Amino acid sequence: MTLASAILLGLYDVAKKQSLKRNSVLWVLLAATALSALIMSPFLSKGSITEHLSLIFKAILVTISWISGMVGLKLLPLTTVSTLKASRPFFVVIFSIILFGESLNLWQWGGVALALLSLTLLSISSKKEGFRFKSNVGFFAMMISILAGVASALYDKHILYEMEPLFVQSWGNVYITVLLAICVLSKAIIDGPEREKFHWDWIIVLISVLICAADALYFFALKQDDALLSVISLVRRSSVIVSFVMGAILFKENKIREKAIEMLILLVAMGLLVYGSNTQ
Repeated sequence: MTLASAILLGLYDVAKKQSLKRNSVLWVLLAATALSALIMSPFLSKGSITEHLSLIFKAILVTISWISGMVGLKLLPLTTVSTLKASRPFFVVIFSIILFGESLNLWQWGGVALALLSLTLLSISSKKEGFRFKSNVGFFAMMISILAGVASALYDKHILYEMEPLFVQSWGNVYITVLLAICVLSKAIIDGPEREKFHWDWIIVLISVLICAADALYFFALKQDDALLSVISLVRRSSVIVSFVMGAILFKENKIREKAIEMLILLVAMGLLVYGSNTQ
């Protein structure tokens, strides 16, 4: 389930990049999330006040991660964004071990080591493209997105002990839609007559379908009794391979040969993690 989620997530990133050619970050996120909420509406069910407050907090984390991530996606090449997003699972690994007492076997530690090597090499390749991360707004936006995403992933593990995956996903989309609508309205008021207009694009429908399917698979994988958040996050982040390949083909980005070797190392790392999880 996690591998399928990763593939869908990679296609989702490509679709988002394409959608930003016609609309602003906030409009794309609002339209796609509203459609996602509509798709998941049949699964809405009653819950306690505590559960809904927990989901509102999760929605805040996700909204921060999505907005900052889309800003980074708009300002940076897709292959560079994929590089930066590859670092997210390692924060999850560290905090999963600290907070949830998760333990990895030898195969999984080997996968983590290779993934770290891949990330280091990918960072070097990105620097060769001429991006000065210390002064790049897109880089800082991606780092905010990564940290908020890590917090959200850790929180997912916590709330899924007591809530069902479809309950979390359906209500989460509703609350994220509300938060994004507030952001869009606030920006429209501030911008006045010069506010950005929304242009309908069918790719937004594709974005909604992809994220709904990817998140559903992720939540169900995370809900399993023997699920390790550290492993699931690393495997799911292999979505960067999909977005990397599509970025090279569709957007004709630079340093592809060097990055391809580094992505191969990441793929081997993911294979070790999957194999290690099956031997436990």
